[in-house]
Amino acid sequence: MEAPVPGLYPNVAKAGGALLIKITPTSLPEVLIIEPDVFEDRRGFFMETYHRERYARMGFDRPFVQDNLSYSVKDTIRGLHYQYPKAQAKLIQVLRGELFDIAVDIRRGSPHFGRWTGVLLDGRSRRQVYIPEGFAHGFCVLSEVALFHYKTSDYYSPEVEGGILWSDPALAIDWPVEDPLLSERDRRLPCLTDVASDRLPRY
Repeated sequence: MEAPVPGLYPNVAKAGGALLIKITPTSLPEVLIIEPDVFEDRRGFFMETYHRERYARMGFDRPFVQDNLSYSVKDTIRGLHYQYPKAQAKLIQVLRGELFDIAVDIRRGSPHFGRWTGVLLDGRSRRQVYIPEGFAHGFCVLSEVALFHYKTSDYYSPEVEGGILWSDPALAIDWPVEDPLLSERDRRLPCLTDVASDRLPRY
């Protein structure tokens, strides 16, 4: 980070411009919760949501090439989505509202194949989730509305887009809603066991 303008972000100045980031593994160790430093005063706050060199030093070495913004209403479930080939790592953050974010390991040969992890994300905590390539992703909106931002390591390619049914009984995801709002496409997604093996990434 470049030297702060004097008096603009006094907490950054006190820290000598060094931003600290806390990283916590989830029950799927490659899916990580990231808590960047946030500098607040009575005017508001400042934070870096992404710094390529700093994130690369922490092991997030996939360059991100596309940013997406999603707005959804309460009880919406989107997912579970993935791409293969052209798999996407994702860096996720909620800007407004609250949601339950889900990652499922769908890599053939993985010791965690078919397992899921869930993280609560909201606009107050400002924490992020990193989901590497090889995982299906989805979320459920808990607040009246949610504004959801994420970066991807490859471009959206509809010709290689795949998905897993949100209610797949073998996954047994503990969703916080029983009758969600779904797109017609998401209603028709297959269960994981019905996806051809050559349409899933390899561990």
